[in-house]
Amino acid sequence: MARNSRGWRQLAVWLHVLTSAGWMTLTLVLLTLFVLAATARHPGTAAAAMAMAHHLDVVMLAPLGNASAATGLMLSLGTSWGLTHHRWVLAKFVITLVQLYAGIFLLSPALNATVTAPGHVPSPAMLLGTGVMASAIAFQAWLSVAKPGGKTRWSRDRRTGRPVRLPTAAPWVFATAVLAPAADIAIGTALGFPTPFLSLVVLAVAVGVRRRALRGAHAPQATAARA
Repeated sequence: MARNSRGWRQLAVWLHVLTSAGWMTLTLVLLTLFVLAATARHPGTAAAAMAMAHHLDVVMLAPLGNASAATGLMLSLGTSWGLTHHRWVLAKFVITLVQLYAGIFLLSPALNATVTAPGHVPSPAMLLGTGVMASAIAFQAWLSVAKPGGKTRWSRDRRTGRPVRLPTAAPWVFATAVLAPAADIAIGTALGFPTPFLSLVVLAVAVGVRRRALRGAHAPQATAARA
């Protein structure tokens, strides 16, 4: 049981690292294409650069970003690190949410509009936003290595004041952390647009499983404190 859990957990970590690196690489590629379009002397060059950027955004960057976020959240919810118990994990979580919002609701619509606009010239906000996103991913990688900041106040039980021990999830949790994003990428490729539906379902289930596990862990501590 423990060996199976470790194997799936390692696969989830591998997929998270792989997709995160891909997410950052594609962001830098988009930034390069934006700069090419903004400085091109020929309109055809700018149009080709923006068309390629749009294609990469839909086909590769968005699926890799979704998979990176999903695997990272599942690893937090399934291991003793938790999602809000360590400052560096919480910081990565907040940055990821901001990145997803900016990518889905700001950068992608702006890219779609630029592809069809006369001149095909990306705005300075697109250039700046893409550069910031790449920098944020690099900063998250540093957080994963350095793990700064210590623990948050949520790492202790509010009633007893004792540290909360987060259990490691069952192997199937890490298995779904690998299989759901992979399936979403395959489905999105077939449909022609990213669909993180399975990853969202798995994350919702993982949140419920973690809550039940924490309630079960708190019960013995509360009993011991009353005794």
